[in-house]
Amino acid sequence: MARPPLPLTAGQQLGSRTIGPITQTNIVRFAGAGGDFNPLHHDSGYARQAGLPDVIAMGQLQAGLLAAWLTDLVHVEHLLGYTVRFASPLALGETLELSGQVEAVRGDVAEAALTARVGDRVVITATARVRVAAER
Repeated sequence: MARPPLPLTAGQQLGSRTIGPITQTNIVRFAGAGGDFNPLHHDSGYARQAGLPDVIAMGQLQAGLLAAWLTDLVHVEHLLGYTVRFASPLALGETLELSGQVEAVRGDVAEAALTARVGDRVVITATARVRVAAER
């Protein structure tokens, strides 16, 4: 049985979630699940040779964490669309702060702007379309 969509309004804050600090185990587990074995994500020497201070998490890890947070709030069956923009790398030991806001509601669809940050630095931004309870 599907859960009913939530009533959301334009301008509504979606709250926040803190995830981290990110560990090598987080990265390796995600690599195994998703098949992304780029050495930037697991080989410190390779990452340093490429100009990074150490390994970085794959962007799809942050995208997945942000999507999971959103669908925990609005229920996965109501997610209609999701797009991301990668802004900066996520390093070992960093902690993500996930947040979002409803930008607009048209009928039974809300558009939300989502962000994952490390401190003041944006790591990833996303937009999502979710089904909401229609106004009566």
